[in-house]
Parts: sequence; structure tokens; C-alpha cells
Amino acid sequence: MKRQQTYVKVRYSETDQMGVVHHGNYAQYLEIARLEWLEQFGISYKLMEEQGVMLPVYEMEFKFIKPAKFDDILRIETNLNKIPRVKIEFNYSVYNQENELITTATTVLVFMDAKTKRPIRCPEYILDKLEN
Repeated sequence: MKRQQTYVKVRYSETDQMGVVHHGNYAQYLEIARLEWLEQFGISYKLMEEQGVMLPVYEMEFKFIKPAKFDDILRIETNLNKIPRVKIEFNYSVYNQENELITTATTVLVFMDAKTKRPIRCPEYILDKLEN
């Protein structure tokens, strides 16, 4: 439905003793990609929070196919498959500089009222931006 590509260069501090990216760093890579995806459609996460809407992660799933290593340039393809309601689900494919698929992932986030800490429907202004 809606796709975005983001590039991330692996820093030395993100690797472990085996010389590969530690799995815990992938959550940060996905966050970078997700924020760029939102920006592509004119959706500011900062503005969303200022308007009292939070978007916490509800689920996160990874499949690690090949390792990423120091100095690799990763291409993260972020895809939204369906119009969000209370939840928004992103799918990711991570490729190395040889264009090999190294990781797939999914995140599910929930729209939440910052004051009540209760789930809410996706704000209309976001739906409007995604439909254009």
C-alpha cells in the first residue's frame, strides 16, 4: 500500500563480539525507518504527541536471515499493508548493500490518548494523509 526506503549505516558500537549487529539494535533501525515513513506522508510524530496522541509499540517480531556487519549500509523497506484503525501495522524488509534480504520484521503500534492512556482510533488527519 504505502512504501518507504530508509538507509542506515551500521556503526561499530552496534556490533557484538562476533562482529555482527547485535539483534537489539534492529528495534532502533525500525524506529528510524518508521519515523521516515511517517514524515514521507507529512505526519509529524512530534506534532502527534503535542496533540495528545501516543503510539507505543504493542508487538514486534523479527526473522534474522543473514547477519549485518560493521560498516554495512542497510536498506530498510517499510510497508503499510492496510489502513490503520486503533492499531497500525508496519512490515519491514532489511537488505544489505549486496541487495540480499537479511531480516524481515513486523511492528504493531497502538494509537493511545496521552492523558487517559487508553486506545483511540487513528486520528482523521492521519487517515486523510494516507488516502492521498
